[in-house]
Amino acid sequence: MSSLRRSLAAAALSLAALAPAGFADAADLPVKAKPKPAADLPFFLVIDNRVTYSWMPKGTDPGVFSVRPNGTINGTTAKSVYSFTHFDVWGYGTNFFTISMLKSDHNDPAAPCTNAGTIFGTPATCAGATEIYGLFRSTFGWNELFNTKAFTAGPLHNVSFEVGMDANSENSFLAPAKRDVVAGLQFAFDLPYKGYIDVAPLMYYEFSNHNAFDQCGLFGPGTPGVTCIADGNTSFRPTWAVEINYYMDLGFLPENMQYFAISGRAGFYGPKGNQNEPLGLAGGGTATKIEINSEPIRLTFDASKAFWGPKYSQFVTTWVAYRYWQNKFGLDANNSPTCLFAPGVSNNSCTEKTVYAGVTVKF
Repeated sequence: MSSLRRSLAAAALSLAALAPAGFADAADLPVKAKPKPAADLPFFLVIDNRVTYSWMPKGTDPGVFSVRPNGTINGTTAKSVYSFTHFDVWGYGTNFFTISMLKSDHNDPAAPCTNAGTIFGTPATCAGATEIYGLFRSTFGWNELFNTKAFTAGPLHNVSFEVGMDANSENSFLAPAKRDVVAGLQFAFDLPYKGYIDVAPLMYYEFSNHNAFDQCGLFGPGTPGVTCIADGNTSFRPTWAVEINYYMDLGFLPENMQYFAISGRAGFYGPKGNQNEPLGLAGGGTATKIEINSEPIRLTFDASKAFWGPKYSQFVTTWVAYRYWQNKFGLDANNSPTCLFAPGVSNNSCTEKTVYAGVTVKF
C-alpha cells in the first residue's frame, strides 16, 4: 500500500496542463502508510485532507502584460493561491483531488476590463481575475491488482495504471475553461531516506478550452470553422506527456535537524496542433510547442514536528520552491502573437520563472 500511496503523491505533483499553481504540492502530501495485507484493512487505508496558502510574486498568464511608464514590459502577475487537497489509499490504488482558487493582481484584470493584456497593454485599474482549478489523479497498482510481487524488482517498487483529469475556469476576458484527460502508466522507484522518484508516460488530450479571441464576432463576423469558432471552444489534438516527480527526506542531517525534505517535479507535454485548433494556420496563430511545467526543487520544513514533537509531524509545514514553466499552455514563447509585444519582442508572459512560498495545514 505504501508504494501506491507514494506513487499517487508524486503523480499529483504534476500539472497537466495546469494550470498555474493548481497542481498538488509535496507539502500537501501525507507521510507513508505502513504496508499491511489488503484483506486485514478497512476499505480506506488512509484519508488525508489539507489546506494550503501560497504566494507567487512573479506568475504569468499568456498574453497578459502592461507597459511601464519607462517603456519596459511587465509580463508578471502576482497571485495568491488557496488550495484544498484530499488524498486516500484503498486496497488497489490511490485517489488524489485538489481544487485551488488563484487570485491575480491588477496586471491580469477580471472581465469585462480590457485596459491591460493583449488588448492594449496599458496598466489596469480593475480588480484582478479569479481562477478556479481542479485536478484529480488515480492509480491502480499492478502488484495489488494481480496479487503479486512481480512488479517489484531492485529499486522498482511498483507499476500502476494512472488516469486523471484537469478542469479550470477564469473570469478574465479570455475566459479559459480548460478540460483535459490523461491516461497511461506510472513506474515507482525507491530513493534513500523514505524517498521515491516516479515516472509516468501518459496520453494527454485537451478539449473544449474556451478562447475569446477565437470566437466569431470579436474581430468582425468571420467565417465559422475557417477564421473563427462560433462558441470559442477550442479542442486540441491528443499528444504525449511525461510526468516525473521525486521526494526525499534529508535524513543525512543530524537528528536535531531532521525537519527538512526536498521534492520536485517536471511535466513534459507534446505539441497539440495549432494554437487555434481546429482553424489551422488560415485562422491565424502558430503551431504549439513542447510545454515544460516544472518545479525543479522545493524545500519543506516540518514546523509542527520541530516545535511540538514527532507526534505532530506533517500537521503544519512551510516551504519555498522555484517554478519554471516554458511555453506555457503549449504556446510558442518565441513566435506566438500571444507571447509577443511586437515582432521579435517578447511580452514576457509565456515563460514563468518565480520563487514562491507557502504554508500547509493538515486536518
